[in-house]
Amino acid sequence: MKKILLKRNIVKFILAAVFCLTGHRAFSQSEFIKKFRPLADSLEQEYGIPSAVILGVAVIESGAGKSRNTRLLNNYFGIVGKNNLHKTKGIKTKYKQYPDARASFVDFCKLITRKKFYSKLKGNKNYLLWTDAISKSGYSEVPAIWKQRVNQAIRRLKLSET
Repeated sequence: MKKILLKRNIVKFILAAVFCLTGHRAFSQSEFIKKFRPLADSLEQEYGIPSAVILGVAVIESGAGKSRNTRLLNNYFGIVGKNNLHKTKGIKTKYKQYPDARASFVDFCKLITRKKFYSKLKGNKNYLLWTDAISKSGYSEVPAIWKQRVNQAIRRLKLSET
């Protein structure tokens, strides 16, 4: 009897995991885009970085807002820096803490403006050029995979379409 219950629980767990990784995940990504598109569009106007790139990187780096860093630190881009989690929750982490999502998005744009390639690409809407340059600049620890994932997210979520 215990083996049957264990097998049922395993099946329930697997079904729940599949649900989370399929339809439910796509829905949360579209909601994420809907929520942050206006912010990304305004930052595109201010910094000349395509909103598709800003949103694509945010979706990948934050798990569409579901990652631990996003929930605890308002860090949507995996940016390293200071935080007070160790003092407040006893959690050690190397990632930067932000007061809100907007501050994280702005900091990402400011980080990009300090890169050598920025002046050449500013205002260019070709997301492939941007993701290639960002990946080569040391933004990610695994640049080829990071670039592929961000480009796939931009295409799949149709972020480059206005």
